[in-house]
This record gives sequence, C-alpha cells and structure tokens, in this order.
Amino acid sequence: MTERKPPGMSFETWVDQQLAQARARGAFDDLDGAGRPLPRREREQGSYDWALDWARRQAADPRDLLPPGMALRRERDELPGRVAGLPSEAAVRALAEDYNARVEAFWRRPQESRWAPVPGLADVEALVAHWRATRPPPPPPEVPAPPPRRRWWHRRR
Repeated sequence: MTERKPPGMSFETWVDQQLAQARARGAFDDLDGAGRPLPRREREQGSYDWALDWARRQAADPRDLLPPGMALRRERDELPGRVAGLPSEAAVRALAEDYNARVEAFWRRPQESRWAPVPGLADVEALVAHWRATRPPPPPPEVPAPPPRRRWWHRRR
C-alpha cells in the first residue's frame, strides 16, 4: 500500500515519485504483454462495449456480473433444478436454509439504490416436496429365494 501524499507536494510529482520507486523495486518487470504494442481498436468503443469485451476476454460467467439482488433471485429460480440432484432430504433442507440465510443477510445490508431487486425467501417445504416428487421410486426389496427343496427320496439319506 502506498503512503499518503505529503502536504505541499503536487499530485503529479508524488505520482512520478511512486512510479520511479516501483520501477526501482522491479514491480513492472516480467508483466504479461511487456514489449508488445497495444491492440488496435477497429471502432470507437464506449465503456459498455469495453466491459463486454473485458468479460469475454476473462471468460466470465454472466451470472458473476449480476448485481447481488438479481443474482440471488436467479439462484432462487434455479433451486428446483439443483435440488433434483441432491442425495438426501437433509441436503435439500441445508441448501434452502443456506440460501435463505444469504437472502436475509442481503436484506440487512444498505441497498445501493431504491430500485435494487429484492429476492424472496425459498419455501423449504415446497423444495422438499419437489425433491420427493422427482426422486425415482425406491427399488422393491429383494426377497431372498427359498432354499431348494429336497426331493423325498434324498431325505432318507
């Protein structure tokens, strides 16, 4: 972390001094793309276009770029699909309760704007009922085969 700008020093001088110290430490050595020209832009690019290009270059998942409220709402919509692959009812309840705890934590934080989407809580019992309905029926219990019967003429031996 850099120190604060000393009083009486111009901002440009202070920044130049910070850059010179970083060069002396070797902070700019071996950076990716060092010695290569910057890529050419074919057209004028706005901030929105730049952000989209950056997300494509980083191979970012679009869900990671959503505001927190919308991400929670999307996750709530995807809960029934995630529940179908869980092995037990306890795992379903744990997933739903974890989601509800994160929603309640979101409600406690101050919102960035008044138009922030407010997600709702997940209905735990409805998710458990959905999980039970989508489970394949359990296989019937195997009845052991009766032992082979001995013929009456073999019994005398």
